[in-house]
Amino acid sequence: MSDESFSVVCTLVTGRTLEQAKGMHIGKTEEEYRKAVDKAFLSPEVLSKLSLNEGDEVTLKTRCGKVRVRVYADAGLPEDVVFVPMGPTANTLVGSDTEGSGMPSFKGLQVEVVRS
Repeated sequence: MSDESFSVVCTLVTGRTLEQAKGMHIGKTEEEYRKAVDKAFLSPEVLSKLSLNEGDEVTLKTRCGKVRVRVYADAGLPEDVVFVPMGPTANTLVGSDTEGSGMPSFKGLQVEVVRS
């Protein structure tokens, strides 16, 4: 893992958002959809801990992959949770292993948030 002052380890949770759903209806190849899914939400405490402002870029790393996204505050999130809207960005972090269930785990993965 990276230097503690530049990263934190959290739990990844993915899910649907209104913005992501609107983007899907416009089209998954359109800019609106990409903007809706290429982001992560963190608690204000984590943003502060990493000296980040809304809109700054971070790298999210899991055992399955890594992505660069812009971050935004969500005061409703616990400090140890990162929320990523479902889509290609989340899929890169989740990977394809279904552990025999037929569906990958979209929640509960360990994710490192690295300040860029």
